[in-house]
Amino acid sequence: MPHDALPGEPEPIPVDSTRWTAALPPGAWPASFAVSGKVWRNEVFVLAERWRARDVSSVQLAAGVLAWGHGIRGYGPFRTGRILTQEHAAERLEAALSELRPDAVTPAVLEDCYERFTTTAKLTGLGAAFFTKLLYFAGYRRGAGGIQPLILDRVVASRLPASAGSAGKYRTAWWAGTWLAYLRWAADQATRPEFGGEPDGVEMALFTGSWKP
Repeated sequence: MPHDALPGEPEPIPVDSTRWTAALPPGAWPASFAVSGKVWRNEVFVLAERWRARDVSSVQLAAGVLAWGHGIRGYGPFRTGRILTQEHAAERLEAALSELRPDAVTPAVLEDCYERFTTTAKLTGLGAAFFTKLLYFAGYRRGAGGIQPLILDRVVASRLPASAGSAGKYRTAWWAGTWLAYLRWAADQATRPEFGGEPDGVEMALFTGSWKP
C-alpha cells in the first residue's frame, strides 16, 4: 500500500489542476491542491482540514472534492463550473456544510446536512453521489469510530446487502434516512478486523467489489 493511501484505497485520482482552474470561477480552485496531478483521499482530507480552519472557503472545498470525484472525466470541470457559478452557490454550500466544522459530529447533524443539500441548500447538478462526497470529506473523523458520513453513489448502492437498509434499491436520490441507515450498517461492519474500526474502509470495499458478507 502506498504511504499516502488509506487502507483499502486502490489508487490516486488523476486531477489536472490547470484545466480545472481555467474552467471554474475566479478564486474557486484551492491553492496548493493537486499539484502532483494525482490525488489520494488523504490530500482531500487535508483540504477539508483547511476548510474547517477557514483557510479555504466552502466553494474551494467543493472544487477540490468534485475534482477528485470526477477524476479524468472530460465533463467534470464544465459541470462543476456550472454548479459553482449558480446564484447563491457559496452561501448554500456554506449553509449545508457549516455544521461539520466542530470536532464532534452527531448522526442528527449528518442527517440535517444531507437534508439541506436536498432542500434549502440545493444546487442544480449537485446530486447525492457528489454531495455525499462533500459530507464525507468535511465530516469524517478518522479514529473516532461509530457513525461517520460516507459516499453513496450508484456503484456502492448496487453492492449493498439488504441488511444495509433500502439504499440498495435505488441508484440516486436517496432519502436522508436511507443514507443514515447505510451509515449505521457501515459502522457495524467497521468493527470487523479487516476494517480497523473505520467505516470508510467498508465503503471502499463496496466500491472496489471486495466487500464480503
